[in-house]
Amino acid sequence: MQVTEAIVLAGGLGTRLREAVPELPKCMAPVNGRPFVAYVIRHLQQQGITHFIFSLGYKSEAFIGFLAAELPAGSYDIVVEEEPLGTGGAIQYAAQKAKQDDFVVVNGDSLFQTDIPAQAAFHFAHNSCCTLALKAMQFAHNSCCTLALKAMQNVSRYGSVELADNGSIARFREKQFFEKGLINGGVYLVNKTCLLGKHLPQKFSFETDFLQRFHTDGNIYGMEQEGYFIDIGIPEDYQRAQTELLY
Repeated sequence: MQVTEAIVLAGGLGTRLREAVPELPKCMAPVNGRPFVAYVIRHLQQQGITHFIFSLGYKSEAFIGFLAAELPAGSYDIVVEEEPLGTGGAIQYAAQKAKQDDFVVVNGDSLFQTDIPAQAAFHFAHNSCCTLALKAMQFAHNSCCTLALKAMQNVSRYGSVELADNGSIARFREKQFFEKGLINGGVYLVNKTCLLGKHLPQKFSFETDFLQRFHTDGNIYGMEQEGYFIDIGIPEDYQRAQTELLY
């Protein structure tokens, strides 16, 4: 089964980048003449994504004008948070626009060049044993969410993820020094029915209130990916993007 739909979280305040890009949302920070999010969109298109849902908040008007010039009408939808909903609330809100039951979620201020078809194949392989009866049992054996993981040295900025032998998430380790490990790369393949079936509040953290809370159910998986990764959340990495990314 092919996944052709993506939610792009693009409502962040970007407080740590405010000095470098004071008048723009973080994902619109220019990198070699293009907004950073343009690189994210292009990679998703290369991976077969044809419909986008953009979750906007801070200074959304700048983003809306960019999208009108960047993407064909009808290939994207926009949702705007009237107040910050947290990463989980933003995904839950945007998911109401999703046409597929399984979709990709990415952050607009980080780029992880994952193999989305491979991630989707892994995700659906863990659904293959499901029957309607199993689905009625709160998705006991199918993949509710599959994370793309990146092997890195010194994972103290991100925390790390440990996998069980079957690929499910065994443990999330808090941000502290580890010489190396797998980090959550912020690219998720999410099953909408499972997410909405948790009946979470309007505002919540996807990482804490969904992933860390429900991974013990055994239906949240992780898949290591080797693609290029950058997160422009701090000025040093924003400057690094200027030398590493070309449109």
